[in-house]
Amino acid sequence: MELWSRADPQLREVVWFALRCRALALLLQAVFNALIPDHAADAFSPPRSGARGPWDALLERLLGGLGRWDAEHFLFIAERGYLLEHNCAFLPLFPLGLRLLAALLPCPVPLQPRGRLLLAAALLNALLAVLAAAALLALGRAVLRRPRQAFLAALLFSLSPAGVFMAAAYSESAFAALAFGAMWQLEKGRRWLSALLFALAAGARANGLVNAGFVLYSSVGRFVLQLQGAALSLRELPVLWKQALGLVASAALACAGISLPFALFQYYAYVRFCKPSTGLAQAVPEALLQLARDKGYRVAGVGEAKPPWCSQRFPLVYSYIQDAYWNVGFLRYFELRQIPNFLLALPVTLLCSWAAWTYVSANPRHCLTLGLVRSKAEERGKARDGFCGPAAFVYVVHSTALLAFGFFCMHVQVLTRFLGSSSPILYWFSAHLLLEHEPLLWSTGTDNPASGKPPLGKFHSSCGKGTSDNPVVRLLLNWRSITPLSKSILGFFLGYWLLGLVLHCNFLPWT
Repeated sequence: MELWSRADPQLREVVWFALRCRALALLLQAVFNALIPDHAADAFSPPRSGARGPWDALLERLLGGLGRWDAEHFLFIAERGYLLEHNCAFLPLFPLGLRLLAALLPCPVPLQPRGRLLLAAALLNALLAVLAAAALLALGRAVLRRPRQAFLAALLFSLSPAGVFMAAAYSESAFAALAFGAMWQLEKGRRWLSALLFALAAGARANGLVNAGFVLYSSVGRFVLQLQGAALSLRELPVLWKQALGLVASAALACAGISLPFALFQYYAYVRFCKPSTGLAQAVPEALLQLARDKGYRVAGVGEAKPPWCSQRFPLVYSYIQDAYWNVGFLRYFELRQIPNFLLALPVTLLCSWAAWTYVSANPRHCLTLGLVRSKAEERGKARDGFCGPAAFVYVVHSTALLAFGFFCMHVQVLTRFLGSSSPILYWFSAHLLLEHEPLLWSTGTDNPASGKPPLGKFHSSCGKGTSDNPVVRLLLNWRSITPLSKSILGFFLGYWLLGLVLHCNFLPWT
């Protein structure tokens, strides 16, 4: 309950700033959607069910921008289930949440299923984005041990370069809320609650499986810490082995639990598309069957031929779809015609690479020992805090691994939302740079810059007594006087946040 304490002005500011940013995003996407004609993109566009009434038309005008690109898949799954094979690339947690909320929402006017689902997506992702920002604040406080750095990072999350995907009917907000919450619980020592949240995250996005590494690293770190802190004798070896086996068993069980939602969904897809079924073809509308014939989509229960992945030793529909439908694989995106997409991913690539280099340069010994050997300063309880502190090591490794995999093996333009919803490093490092190099944010408080530069003013409240100052707003209001580095960071965040709303909501290339 400490996260939601009413006496926490930083948390109140993070929550209200997240809500205001989301309201502004919804307003702007409606304006841009009305002013800019939709591009005729070659994207999944299933036929609509039922006649559209006036309320449906109004809701489409107001929230239609949230249902573009991959959002069409999520909305389709929430309405009709996994009828089409390539829908199985989108895991079920978020569509299930949409379907449940749409069924529970009181609706005084008649709406078609798509309208109810669009409304549910806007409300659900607004709530999840607030929870994600609050979880990031708590996680930053636990890891960085610099409240102002954690506060600034949580505020930057609400202006994430992946902001449009946090607002649209995508699973990014759900994944961020669950992943950041799980990381925070793990830092608090609540391993089983953390594993549960990680498991739910793996039911939202496939890269949630990588988060099992946090649980493994935590278990190994605790065991190594016990070895370092004790002088072992031969008599204690059996006890030590028993503890080691217990840690291995509990870590393996937690990792298996984290992987379970993904594995269950792969089994569901196998039963759905690889086992014979009856009566399903009659339940599929003819317009949808015609679309499937035109586009080459495989429909569950239609046709006698089994998909090729059904005969594989490990029949994973997710891997097959990424390979067969979207040509995802090592270096497959390295083509001259993809240079614009590499340029689109360049800012987040440079920022996260810079973060890794900064951390390794500041902590070479800590990185060589994988963060498992405590330094003398750590033993004396005087370990460095902030972004370059020892506690951030595993998060830097996680971010760098995602960056390398995304750059070499994925459609590179998704790197911004991939990293923006999966790792806190993008926000922590940006906050670190701003607090370290922006004189407007220097303070006489506990988060003084490590460079030893003299403070140029108090970090006082701009909102009145008893409230927390918003450093992001402060920087924006003093745009002309801030440093070029601050302008570059905020320009990246705000530029991508705004450009995403303009392009994505009109089926223009921003995926």
